[in-house]
Amino acid sequence: MEPLDRIDRQIIELLQREGRLTGAEVGRRVGLSQPAASARILRLEKSGVITGYRAVIDPAAVGLNIRAVVRLRTTHAQLGPALELASRTGEITSTLRVTGEDCLIFDVHCRDAAQLERIVDSLARFGPVTTALVLRECPSAPLLPAPSRE
Repeated sequence: MEPLDRIDRQIIELLQREGRLTGAEVGRRVGLSQPAASARILRLEKSGVITGYRAVIDPAAVGLNIRAVVRLRTTHAQLGPALELASRTGEITSTLRVTGEDCLIFDVHCRDAAQLERIVDSLARFGPVTTALVLRECPSAPLLPAPSRE
């Protein structure tokens, strides 16, 4: 892929904040015509920079009132089985394999404490588990490409 220019970066930022913008609206905001903006968006999609679009759901609105970050310390032999369990557990919405004392970090959404307890217990068979309840999620910034080395 060719290097991303200033306009590509603006488009990426806009679409991360408002993924349903039309090509015409993206073009208006970055100073391009609708066809030029749409062509850039398509190029960013085809090159794998933009990998998809999704709806962002409020967990509480769908009955998921508890959010926790669960950390697991395990052995190398148990990584595969722990990852397999996580992939089959709908309440685990993301999994990170990390360095340091912990091996895996899970983002977990549950309707109640009993459901969270079952998930923590199922993960604990692979090693020590540490759980932290999420009190509030602070808004995250869009992911911006690394600055070019120009």
